[in-house]
Amino acid sequence: MGKSRKQRHSGSTFRPYNKDSKLNKPQSNGKFKQSHPSSANIPQVPPIIPFNPTHRILLVGEGDFSFTRSLFTHHNCQSLIATCYDSAATLAEKYPQSAEYIRDLEDSARQGELTELNIIHGVDATKLGKGGSAGGGKPVRRGGFDRVVFNFPHVGGLTNDVNRQVRHNQELLVNFFKAAAPLLAPEGTIVVTIFEGEPYSLWNIRDLARHTGLKVGRSFKFQAKAYPGYKHARTLGNIEGGGGWKGEDRDARTYLFERKDDEGVQAQLTKQKKRDDGSSDSDEDD
Repeated sequence: MGKSRKQRHSGSTFRPYNKDSKLNKPQSNGKFKQSHPSSANIPQVPPIIPFNPTHRILLVGEGDFSFTRSLFTHHNCQSLIATCYDSAATLAEKYPQSAEYIRDLEDSARQGELTELNIIHGVDATKLGKGGSAGGGKPVRRGGFDRVVFNFPHVGGLTNDVNRQVRHNQELLVNFFKAAAPLLAPEGTIVVTIFEGEPYSLWNIRDLARHTGLKVGRSFKFQAKAYPGYKHARTLGNIEGGGGWKGEDRDARTYLFERKDDEGVQAQLTKQKKRDDGSSDSDEDD
């Protein structure tokens, strides 16, 4: 490849709200005037980026790999294990643009610009670290991840019944949490982003995590613009002509999940290791 496409961007910073605002300032007669400024006058808070270059990052359920590429090109993340549920053939059919993004990453890795890169197809988020290809193989079983990322998890249109669809997505998340927790490094976190509002609020993601031994460390608004080049990929694939719906323009929230205690995690790690040694996938969550 010619010139490197990597652009190093500094990490995000926190900026307090500007209290020296012209909103609701009294007029000369002592009464308050309600002003309605344009968005240009509203203080812009820098987006929160929960990643840094030293993190070892596992990405689960990637669509077209544009998010993975942005982590490298714009946030200088050096250790990326990026997985998708689709096979290589299905991925190419659903997201033709993925070939370019993957090629960019692999070219950069060959040039030594990435310390670790694995692109793995056919990985099931509920079987991470288990035996067989669906578990991700050795790169995933190795564990020690500072971040395990699942952006916009969704089972797809399995049913038109809202309650059943909610249940399917809850099962997906519970099984994912249980599979991902043993793969975390000490003080590692699981990063999940979902859309705000119904039906996503019906998933009760905080409760699901709590029942699997996790807690929310913090949550914040997801800002797609913080990841240049990233485009939300629908579970079912691209829409011909692009369509009018763009996920990156929709309100979404990112949750950082932490383990409640180290003893419980160690027990999970031991149990996971026994399952891996037996190459059995039978220990599914009930």
